Amino acid sequence: MGFTLVQLRYFLVAAERGSMTEASTELHIAQSAVSTAVHNLERDLRVQLFIRRRGRSLTLTPAGERLRQQARELLGRAHEVEREAQGSGESLSGPVTVGCFVTLAPYYLPPLFSECTRRHPGIEIDVVEAETDQLVQALTAGRIDFALTYDLGLSAEPDLHCETIAHAPAYVIVPATHPLADRDGVELSELSAEPLVLLDLPHSRDYFRSLVAATGTAPDVRYRTRSYETVRSLVARGLGYSVLNQRPATRQTYGGGEIAALPLRDAGPPLAVQLASVGGVTRSARVRAVREVLRDIAPRSAEG
Repeated sequence: MGFTLVQLRYFLVAAERGSMTEASTELHIAQSAVSTAVHNLERDLRVQLFIRRRGRSLTLTPAGERLRQQARELLGRAHEVEREAQGSGESLSGPVTVGCFVTLAPYYLPPLFSECTRRHPGIEIDVVEAETDQLVQALTAGRIDFALTYDLGLSAEPDLHCETIAHAPAYVIVPATHPLADRDGVELSELSAEPLVLLDLPHSRDYFRSLVAATGTAPDVRYRTRSYETVRSLVARGLGYSVLNQRPATRQTYGGGEIAALPLRDAGPPLAVQLASVGGVTRSARVRAVREVLRDIAPRSAEG
């Protein structure tokens, strides 16, 4: 191996700053030292990492983009090795960025934060709440360490490694005054003549519509919203029924109405709640620790 960790560090700072001059200021060294280190790194790897234009910011080449993510991981791992060798590896500290599917956030994030604070007070968790496609983009771009999401839309991503930590069966919600509200279960075909209030998120919308279509009827989608709680409030007002997966602990909605949640007898397999990450990437000790906390809290969080 011809390159050094110092070269990688100088390259990474220059890539993130977009300037050799700004990198030298941050590193408190001469600009010539940064330029020489990057030049030698390009020579050792036999690739061009930057496109250099006079008077303009540095632009990463495709090879440079790939190396930036690899350098960040390698330098992070080197720091962990140093800390563990010095005997300080028992207390984990530093940032972990978690992506979370928007409707899972209210159920998983509060217990995740509280349990991580108790077990690993030095770990700083940042969260990106988004939909599946946005989480996949954030994963592949290296903006998040891993994502907590449903398995919807993930099967088409061969570069992702997914681990199921919980299951979330579909259920129906109807107004508390609905004739079926006191039942201990229902089939979707019993509601086929009523309007459907659809949680209108990518992949989720197709999943919910497919559940209704599987009964042999076309869903009558009367209202659409991207808000989980708005779905519940519309149903509580008697504007239709809906199908959801995560179940709140209360029947009360933000709008003051009440809904009844009914198990579905014909819903098929439950959705898997998964931890998704880019395959082949070595996870830091603190990332592994946060994932372990999520595994531990998943059974309780999945129940709502």
